[in-house]
Amino acid sequence: MPLSRLVTLIVGLILILGLSLWLVDSLSRLYWQLSYSPLLGNLLLFLLIVLIAGLIAAFVYYVLELRAGEKRSHRSRKLRPQIKVPEVKSEAASSTLQAVRQQVSQIQDEVTRQALLSKSREIEANLARGEIQVVVFGTGSAGKTSLVNAVMGRMVGKVSAPMGTTMVGETYCLRLKGLERKILITDTPGILEAGVAGTQREELARELATAADLLLFVVDNDLRRSEYEPLQALAGIGKRSVVVLNKTDLYTDEDKEAILARLRQRVRGFISTNDVVAIAANPQPVELEDGEIFQPEADILPLMRRMAAILRAEGEDLVADNILLQSMRLGEEARKLIDVQRRRQADKIVDRFQWIGAGVVSVTPLPVVDLLATAAVNAQMVVEIGRVYGCELNMERGRELALSLAKTIASLGIVKGALQLLSTALQLNVGTFIIGRAIQGVTAAYLTRIAGKSFIEYFRHDQDWGDGGMTEVVQRQFQLNRRDEFIKAFIQEAIARVVKPLTDKSEMEKKEIQESE
Repeated sequence: MPLSRLVTLIVGLILILGLSLWLVDSLSRLYWQLSYSPLLGNLLLFLLIVLIAGLIAAFVYYVLELRAGEKRSHRSRKLRPQIKVPEVKSEAASSTLQAVRQQVSQIQDEVTRQALLSKSREIEANLARGEIQVVVFGTGSAGKTSLVNAVMGRMVGKVSAPMGTTMVGETYCLRLKGLERKILITDTPGILEAGVAGTQREELARELATAADLLLFVVDNDLRRSEYEPLQALAGIGKRSVVVLNKTDLYTDEDKEAILARLRQRVRGFISTNDVVAIAANPQPVELEDGEIFQPEADILPLMRRMAAILRAEGEDLVADNILLQSMRLGEEARKLIDVQRRRQADKIVDRFQWIGAGVVSVTPLPVVDLLATAAVNAQMVVEIGRVYGCELNMERGRELALSLAKTIASLGIVKGALQLLSTALQLNVGTFIIGRAIQGVTAAYLTRIAGKSFIEYFRHDQDWGDGGMTEVVQRQFQLNRRDEFIKAFIQEAIARVVKPLTDKSEMEKKEIQESE
């Protein structure tokens, strides 16, 4: 217990005891004076007992409340959010980075793998340093560099220059009173610039903005659609943003308030009204009546106040949130790369097995083209596709899946549709003599392809066919694989792999018959 409270408690106890003694003495004298009336004496004695009990109860309540208050104070200090919350988020970011590294190790391309590992190390370094990243973003003519100059209090870049002056992101260090963390403020290239170089600079600016803890989106008038869309997109991924209306010295007070009102209306729903501020980072010189040129000072106080309030109140959470966001985005990037890699491997498996199936059917033609005839081939294909996606299936399970999908294809009428589609395409490319023997093999290859592509989607989504089930997936793959450009390429490959071997075999058989005659 603090010394001040202990002294207060002792003094209060002495006063209570003194008052109690004085009250007892006074009432005892009064009691003897009223001894002629027993009723009044007993009433006075009862009152004395009640008063003493009340004093004791008040004292006990005060002591208990004091102890309870100390417990609440201790508990509130223990659970203070600005200490615990970022710590939890930082731990989550570390766990996410560890999971990302495990994902990255599966990427086969060495250059891509090293690039992602470098990004993960950079995020980890930011987590260790704990610096606050403030990024200035907007068009090249909005006065971003002038804003940075004014904030830093010294010239850190060229101002009053045409669009495109800031070629790369330039970062400067800033200290804010009352904030332990170091602030890094980055001036990005302008967006919406013309040409290939302008597009490249905009991509860099967007990348820097995505990595920001706090984003300062600078405009010099009402938001255009081309500005609104990137601002909304950045706010949508969780970027804490402040809209800064610059060059207010060019407007009257009425016009400035009208523009501010429109800006707040446009960003309502994803940026707070308080986070739309007006400044004049580099006011234009003014000519006085005597001809002297007066240079007004920069008016950035509204921005500095708002930025300081945000960073002091939310700085810890902003850093932790952003690091967690960057970790998750890196994980998503790694997941997409792995998915592309797996798709490429699975597509090769499908390409291989579709022509294996075609060969099996071509050698032993059947009365009706049916995937059930190539069930063993398709079962092996399913097993190998599953292995690419980390799912170890035995042949029995592969056969079950292959037969189930073959029945679905047959029930949807895809076999008939494929026969008509491929027969027409083949007749346009080769003679009718060989069509009868080739059509079954080519159709089998085509149906195996649809089955394989459907199974890729099944394994990509963790062995789940989705809300529409197997039927919807198969129908979608049939539609994708019946487009003219694909059919043309497929038929050319089918001619080389199926029709030509059959033609060569037919010619050899004719020669053998002629020689035997």
